[in-house]
Amino acid sequence: MKKVSFCGISGSGMSSLAQILALSGVEVQGSDRNFDLGRDLANKEALEKMGIRIVKQDGSGITEDLDFVCASTAVEDTIADVRMAKEKNIPIKTRPELLAEVFHSYKYGIAIGGTSGKTTTTAMVGYVLDKAGKKPCMINGGLLRDYEGKTAIPNIIFNKGDICVVEADESNGSIDLYNPDVAVITNISADHKSLEELVELFQALADRTKKQVIVNEDYELCKKIKSAHLRTFSLKNPDADFYASDIKPLSNGTSYVLNGKTFTLKLIGAFNVANALAAIAACVEYGVDRFTAAEILQDFSGTKRRLEVIGSKNGITVIDDFAHNPDKVKASLSALKQYTGRLIVMFQPHGFGPMRSLGKEIVAEFVHGMHGEDILLMPEIFFVGGTVTRDISSADLITHARILGKGSAYFYPTREEVEDFILRNARAGDRIVIMGARDNSLTDFCRDILEKL
Repeated sequence: MKKVSFCGISGSGMSSLAQILALSGVEVQGSDRNFDLGRDLANKEALEKMGIRIVKQDGSGITEDLDFVCASTAVEDTIADVRMAKEKNIPIKTRPELLAEVFHSYKYGIAIGGTSGKTTTTAMVGYVLDKAGKKPCMINGGLLRDYEGKTAIPNIIFNKGDICVVEADESNGSIDLYNPDVAVITNISADHKSLEELVELFQALADRTKKQVIVNEDYELCKKIKSAHLRTFSLKNPDADFYASDIKPLSNGTSYVLNGKTFTLKLIGAFNVANALAAIAACVEYGVDRFTAAEILQDFSGTKRRLEVIGSKNGITVIDDFAHNPDKVKASLSALKQYTGRLIVMFQPHGFGPMRSLGKEIVAEFVHGMHGEDILLMPEIFFVGGTVTRDISSADLITHARILGKGSAYFYPTREEVEDFILRNARAGDRIVIMGARDNSLTDFCRDILEKL
């Protein structure tokens, strides 16, 4: 390929692929409705610094010299760039199709799947292999804190080697496109698909995996995955191939014991120890000793928006978190409750369909995981456009929380009203946690709250 245009290039998944192609010598351009609306301008500037040309999303950049247009699954067929590509008979590829193409161009492939934890685990695998001198290419959906400044948008690790590590998404079925050498299944729990569908998807992935299938034995549904090349990791079963014990919260992370040796992580929560075990298991398959991998991970700073501490002021800490499904909410709250201090959590739901199917389960996790004086806040459901039935509101979710017994749960139509509530009520010792996905402005919202405290 010589020239490619990305439609929806500011998204974390699209920008990572665009950067990989640009670094590989392909001429890359792209458009994004957020850029046209004056949003995500830091991403625009970062991509332009890499030599990626940004065009308006009005079809004007779709020219006959393009090999193809890569369109995000988040954009509609009515978008001008997509319409123009069809009119000019320029091939259109989805991001999953292009990612699979890049993935299979490498000699070895590691696919990280699971309904939670795959972004952090993917980053961990890429980080360990990179620091161990294995020269991986890693393509992720999250931003790597250790690689800020090394790439324009730090959601990739780029080396000219023969190993490719990707985050394999099951939510849209694109996981079916990968035929990896090593597959990791971090967990299987409720998300965008039914549990039966998820088990089928991950079993099919295991069936296509050539060398090793690594699964989390602590999830009952993971135990249904069968393979002649199975390795397990666990926080509960000492007989697992990779087992961690004596997990303890530290003021700046977590400690655990692996095969008699104590290691630390800069990340909080037992779930991150499980992610580390999964990453260690994957790296062992490429010649990295398990203790060496664990030592390397002691310096891993994590991915942005995964319980990321934005800062503290007047004894109040502001935390940014990507949690958006029941399992992620449960894991985040479990980690947060290992430490003292009241929680003031703003959860911004995204998508009317996901909230219809999972909203009550998400609310139940908040009610179960928040105690005493903890406060739950929700603005209206985040929506980026398109045609959809708007027959559910965040107000309905808050009502459900109150029915389940969470009295200190409040709905405000706008984020500005939520912010006003937080600034009026926060006190020393509180942790303000901003949760939600799909909205790049949530981190800026965290910074704004911190500044005004």
